[in-house]
Amino acid sequence: MGKPVDNPVDDVGVPAATYPRRFRSAEARGLRIGRPLRVLGRVRGVDEALLDRIGRAFSEQDDAAAALAAAMRLPSGDPDRVTHAMLRTALAAPDPAPRPGGSEFGTLPDGENELGPLRRDRSIDRPVSTQPTELISGHQEGAELGGGQGWPPVLREFLKEVTTVPGWVDWDLVEQGAAAQRRLGQNAADVLLQLSLVGGYRFGGPTDLLVATGALTGGTLRRLAETQEWTVGLTEPGALRPYGPAWRVTVHVRVMHALVAASFTTPPNGQKSRDTTRWDTARWGLPINQADQAATLGLFDGTLILGCRALGVPVPPSDSRALMHLWKWVGHLMGVHPDFLVDDEWARHRLNHHVLLAQAGISEAGPRLARAVVAAQAERTYPGPAWWQPWRARFERERLLSMLTAFLGVRSMRDLGLPLRPPWAHAYLLPLNTWRYRVLGRSRRGRERLEHWGRRRSAAILASYHPPHDVSDAQVTGVT
Repeated sequence: MGKPVDNPVDDVGVPAATYPRRFRSAEARGLRIGRPLRVLGRVRGVDEALLDRIGRAFSEQDDAAAALAAAMRLPSGDPDRVTHAMLRTALAAPDPAPRPGGSEFGTLPDGENELGPLRRDRSIDRPVSTQPTELISGHQEGAELGGGQGWPPVLREFLKEVTTVPGWVDWDLVEQGAAAQRRLGQNAADVLLQLSLVGGYRFGGPTDLLVATGALTGGTLRRLAETQEWTVGLTEPGALRPYGPAWRVTVHVRVMHALVAASFTTPPNGQKSRDTTRWDTARWGLPINQADQAATLGLFDGTLILGCRALGVPVPPSDSRALMHLWKWVGHLMGVHPDFLVDDEWARHRLNHHVLLAQAGISEAGPRLARAVVAAQAERTYPGPAWWQPWRARFERERLLSMLTAFLGVRSMRDLGLPLRPPWAHAYLLPLNTWRYRVLGRSRRGRERLEHWGRRRSAAILASYHPPHDVSDAQVTGVT
């Protein structure tokens, strides 16, 4: 069982925290791995209160999604059961027909259908979408009438949560963050695959859950494609507003995560579940817990910014603020606790550093997942004739290993069982990015060219993950 530890920030009379065994079980290793983050992220010292908060979060879940997942696992015929069809209907786009008299909803610059509430007065610190609006309320009422009996209460509550836009959301800033990430192009794809994904395999817990579900060891290429499609889809204009395409996919992923977590902790219909015997809660904490959710979010925002800077891409304060705001909204939609949602890049680096200290060491799952990602490069479909494919696949594999060696370091590469390579990829990327972003990108026209280049590179990367005529779920939902 987890060991009880006195909580230095508790009030008198509050019970001491109980942490899983993984908590701070490899702190010296976390300090070593986090040394570059401590320097580049301007982290000063260790905050024991913050570490305690992270330790408690290992035993916390996304309550709203967990309640919905429990309802989706009820037996057929139960009046409170939520079906996948109900969920799809609830997340479907509302009727876009224009309403007389105007509303708080606006159109995209190109005149497409209405997607969500426009920016409101940021001085009003309360949700803005709880106010009745013709667009959302009309959609909900129509779905209820079409459903006969109506939706179960748990689905209504969940939909209310994900369609309620907190007062801190600034849609202009979200769109600026999306544009900033589009300009990063290939650099964003490299950092998210290498430093965020494979770099995250250096710690036990989430990796063991991935292996237990077969999420990346079986069908690795498809899983990588889905992640790439999701991250690219987030950057499309208006896609993250309520009922937008990326909003729907993000909320759907949140529910799927909750279903996976439930399958490892709660047997369906009172039956004994084989999955529950494969997860050690006392060791790892809850599956897909709030601490791991915070760690994952940090790999997508703060790590992305630092990783791109390491590739020679300047990320000015304006872009940093916009990127952080974009991912803060995404984190909210994913069910990350407000304690771990931050606007400031440096606050994220501080939080990420403490998350590293709280982690366990590497488990046998990490090398399996890392080798699967490297091997998947040979399965991608690259542009050019058939005879060129093996040579391009070998180049991409060597490029990946070269960048991983530079990003993760020799010891981490050995921990993951990956071969070392000289940092030749960084050697050509640094001057190339210097030319692109510090010379061409100084002008407005240059930034527009960077955005077009980023779109082309993202499209090419996504195409390489799919065999000809293959259409993924994410493509069907319009994420790309």
